[in-house]
Amino acid sequence: MKSSLKNQWVLITGASSGIGAAAAKAFAAHGAKLLLGARRVDRLEKIASAAKQAGAAAAHVHALDVSDTASVATFIAWAKGKIANRKSSFVNLHVLVNNAGGAHGLDPVATAKDADWETTFQTNVLGLLRVTRAALPLMPHDAGASIINIGSIAGRVAYGGAAAYCAAKSGELAITRALRQELLGTGIRVGTVDPGLVETEFSQVRFKGDQQKAAEVYAGMNPLTADDIAETIVWVASRPAHVTIDEVLIKPTDQADIGKVFRRIKK
Repeated sequence: MKSSLKNQWVLITGASSGIGAAAAKAFAAHGAKLLLGARRVDRLEKIASAAKQAGAAAAHVHALDVSDTASVATFIAWAKGKIANRKSSFVNLHVLVNNAGGAHGLDPVATAKDADWETTFQTNVLGLLRVTRAALPLMPHDAGASIINIGSIAGRVAYGGAAAYCAAKSGELAITRALRQELLGTGIRVGTVDPGLVETEFSQVRFKGDQQKAAEVYAGMNPLTADDIAETIVWVASRPAHVTIDEVLIKPTDQADIGKVFRRIKK
């Protein structure tokens, strides 16, 4: 039997676009209550409005910069206030989706910039740790609560020009595995969803707004969509409480591995 997500509180970081925004809508369709965080609050508000139309029992937004400890603390305090039962102060965050991340640049180590490295590790690694540490006290034990981290195939296979990003996503995978051991016996489930090529704003951010370079990443092939990943996230979260989906590696059919992509037309 599936676990019902109706009226369950779901917290999603990086929810203003891409996989995070799609996840918000997917959980909304199951009647969940949403806590959405990102730096672009104006976009968050549009996502929350769409989520309510899609069936969310509630959808609240607040600014969140996972690279800043104070911002994370403020966000989680706000989230706790939304979740808490006023009569008993009971909190019950059922699902945490650590989605905030991204790659910055595609330079080899010899010419890469400190700023790109630092942003990559702050968002993908330290941000994941900060949010999880802050959110854990809100998560109930033995109730099928889930921490779902969004990783990447890059955390499993390294490629040139992405040393920092591959290291960061390898770190995400290691954190997920360590958390699973640390939380053993609590009933809190920990898993990672690791996509291959997904057409979102990812490449636009990586190439700093260069639309042509971003488009070339997906040229001639059928990439995954943010909705594909969102559907997978919801599936992981909705398993029965005694079932944990540890790791999901999900790729488009046109991708066998990093650098092994079938293209109907050349880039």
